[in-house]
Amino acid sequence: MNDSFDFDFDLDELAPADDASEEAVERFWSGDLTALSHHHTSPNDSHSFVVAHDRSVTWGVPGAPQVMAIAVARDLSRFTFTLETSYHATVPFAQNWLVGHGCPPERIAQIAKGYVQPADDLTLQVERQIRESGARYEVLDTYTSDSGPCETWTLTQDSQASQAPVRVFLEEWDHDAGTYTMREGAFADVGAARSWLDDRSGPLPEPPEYSDHNGAVVRARIARIALARSVGASAALGAGLGTPRTPGAGPVRPAQGRAL
Repeated sequence: MNDSFDFDFDLDELAPADDASEEAVERFWSGDLTALSHHHTSPNDSHSFVVAHDRSVTWGVPGAPQVMAIAVARDLSRFTFTLETSYHATVPFAQNWLVGHGCPPERIAQIAKGYVQPADDLTLQVERQIRESGARYEVLDTYTSDSGPCETWTLTQDSQASQAPVRVFLEEWDHDAGTYTMREGAFADVGAARSWLDDRSGPLPEPPEYSDHNGAVVRARIARIALARSVGASAALGAGLGTPRTPGAGPVRPAQGRAL
């Protein structure tokens, strides 16, 4: 396993269960991976779910997705494993794929420290919407830009939208601030969405459900996220009272070229 990948799949005593798993292992080894989030089942340790960034993609086809989702299932009675991988432009779509393979969404939602962080609660709301959406969004196209501008977009068809069913999820990074935003745009058809992506003639059109008619629901969801973050921070602060404080590691440098 490459040195940068800080997660051990514990496959040394196991053999691939099929040709597809053997091919997936080859793709895995050929990458330059950094684990961003993972969940390992217990008590039998039969499954592992990982979200990773593959830096080797930056040297390949321009715009290719850089986030890899990895699902491993072990059959300890047969000493075999199956391994599946899937590439995505952004982390929440990779998490969604893993949830579809049996990973609890709350177990794969937390990204490791040291990477760019969400800039606001709306970003968290949109990410959770994607992560827990099941098969709602059919991905039609993606693009990842490492520089000028630093962004990714995912073009989708929303099976639950009665109005403007083509949705664009736009992620923009501010490496200087160490943050990123995720926004959802709504379009009548694919042609309109591609036109906007090409010329950026105006702001990203908000989905109809963001309007005054349904906006209260969206605002309530964002408020719940903000409250959960506040409660979590208070609990962490309370747990740390009376314990020795260690010096901070200094400012976190955002990962360059990361789709986060």
